[in-house]
Amino acid sequence: MLWSFVYLAVRNLFALVPLLARSPRSKELEILLLRHELAILRRQSGRPRLSRVDRALLAALSRSLPRPAWTSFPVKPETLLAWHRQLVARRWTYPHKKPGRPPLEQSLRSLILRLARENPHWGYRRIVGELKGLGITVSPTSVRKVLLAAGLQPAPERARSSWRAFLRQQAASALACDFLTVETAFLQRIYVLFFISLATRRVEYIACTTNPDGDWVAQQARNFLMQLGEDQPFRLLIHDRDKKFSHAFNDVFHSEGIEVIRTPIQAPNANAYAERWVRTLRTDCLDRILILGRRHLEHVLRVYRRHYNEHRPHRALDLLPPEGPIPLKQPRATQLVRRRALLGGLIHEYKAAA
Repeated sequence: MLWSFVYLAVRNLFALVPLLARSPRSKELEILLLRHELAILRRQSGRPRLSRVDRALLAALSRSLPRPAWTSFPVKPETLLAWHRQLVARRWTYPHKKPGRPPLEQSLRSLILRLARENPHWGYRRIVGELKGLGITVSPTSVRKVLLAAGLQPAPERARSSWRAFLRQQAASALACDFLTVETAFLQRIYVLFFISLATRRVEYIACTTNPDGDWVAQQARNFLMQLGEDQPFRLLIHDRDKKFSHAFNDVFHSEGIEVIRTPIQAPNANAYAERWVRTLRTDCLDRILILGRRHLEHVLRVYRRHYNEHRPHRALDLLPPEGPIPLKQPRATQLVRRRALLGGLIHEYKAAA
């Protein structure tokens, strides 16, 4: 702004030199003409927009002209005086620094908030110690101010877990199982037993039968645990109060240290993950194909289970499949894409060509 004002002032001084050589009569006529043009422009346009340089020049000229001549300015006299007071204030005002320590950098503030949100049970000194291990020195008072400014309470208040956070923590070791029924083209009813992991959304096991008695269900539990092996991570199993889940079925899981939790009566939302997979299976596959028999159904479920675990994107997994490959970081829009048809074109999978 300063250099713009100096340039404008010097340019006007050079423009003043030719005016000094002109006769007073010529100047008066030119002033009369310019006033008339200014009146015409004011009638045709609205309020002019003035920059800081324009305001500074008009304020400086107002101190050199007599008060009656101020009527030629496009603003009120009070506005000119206000502009002049601002010039004086800017001339004699020095930069002011707040007392005390300088504020923390935004990157450090973001790191402190990240540590506090990811570890609700950490106190101020615990966060300071973690930052010290990263080579960052900060005081507990500064950490406290950052957390309070962001609306985060001390560790005892932040450590109170919500139901959503509690269920997410328990989901890592929880299973859900349920039955669904499929009507074949010849009106034969087939029962499908499945197990799904709550944390990974991976369908772990599927079995079909037309007679789901207690012995068959217990045998499927044994087969499932044998498939998992000795290093199975599950400690909870959720299922409804269907009579097909016999005491022998539960005892198989109890023998492996897995606690069985039965949902309340007529509460399908208590086993929402299993119910959601049944809906997905019907929408993507079963409602669009005629099942001829148990062997045909087993083949369809085997193909769909592989597609569901290895290719189909999941909202809860950031649109990634449970066992699928890591997506390309910089995909090319022009690269070749190959399609793979499953179940006669009922389901399609797409993969970038090598």
